[in-house]
Amino acid sequence: MSEIISLIIEFFKTGLFAVGGGLATIPFLTEMGEKFGWFTVEELSTMIAVSESTPGPIGINMATYVGYDVGGLFGGLIATLSLVAPSVIVICIIANYFDRFKDSKLVKEIFNGLKPAVIAFIIAATLSLFISTLLNVGNNGLGFINFKTCILLGILYLFMMKFPKLHPIFVIVIAAIVGIIFKF
Repeated sequence: MSEIISLIIEFFKTGLFAVGGGLATIPFLTEMGEKFGWFTVEELSTMIAVSESTPGPIGINMATYVGYDVGGLFGGLIATLSLVAPSVIVICIIANYFDRFKDSKLVKEIFNGLKPAVIAFIIAATLSLFISTLLNVGNNGLGFINFKTCILLGILYLFMMKFPKLHPIFVIVIAAIVGIIFKF
């Protein structure tokens, strides 16, 4: 039962403070993995890849996956609702007072102040993904370059330059097949 309470608290906190979308949840998820041991950095990278490849918002997909992994069907439902609840609460409050504050200079300044924070969250998430994907990261810290992944990334980049109008679904399917064949 304590894991379910931890899921509620952690995903509610993530939903409340991860301003900027799904990628902004990655630093929170990284901290969760380290703090509770629910998943490793490599599993987080896999979750991100799967969440990006499946329909739906990345944050919700990841909350559902982690919750299900930790607490089964109930855990998946609780983690997802906990992630979404802060947004619903904030939206209801804002909707109640929108007409009064929509032209407020203070509100505009607050949103302008949030922009750099959102950018910082996204940069931190990108850096984290870069390190965990292209470098072999273990318990002892940074290891060697993951040459297999770097080569695949280079080939994929050249492929995308040669065929710029290729639909992203084909790229995802090709990457999935290559990952299965070469066991990435």
